[in-house]
Amino acid sequence: MTWRWEYDPSEAYVIGGAPPAFVAEVEKRADELVRAAAAFYLDGTQYEGLGPKGDTAHIDSGFLVYLIVPRHECVYVRQVTWI
Repeated sequence: MTWRWEYDPSEAYVIGGAPPAFVAEVEKRADELVRAAAAFYLDGTQYEGLGPKGDTAHIDSGFLVYLIVPRHECVYVRQVTWI
């Protein structure tokens, strides 16, 4: 399995209607979060500790709420807000 990110519960629910430039910023930040999680949790599928809590990432025109699930090797983008 390889680390990835996805919208949860769906792209339309999380980011539907957002301006394309903002969507690009969100997806760029999600890619950065995936690289960081993959470096921190080298073999996420074998992770047995407490899962990390959700967090907020700020970007130029808003923010996103995400959750890292090491055993899934996935960063879930749960909510976005643009200004």
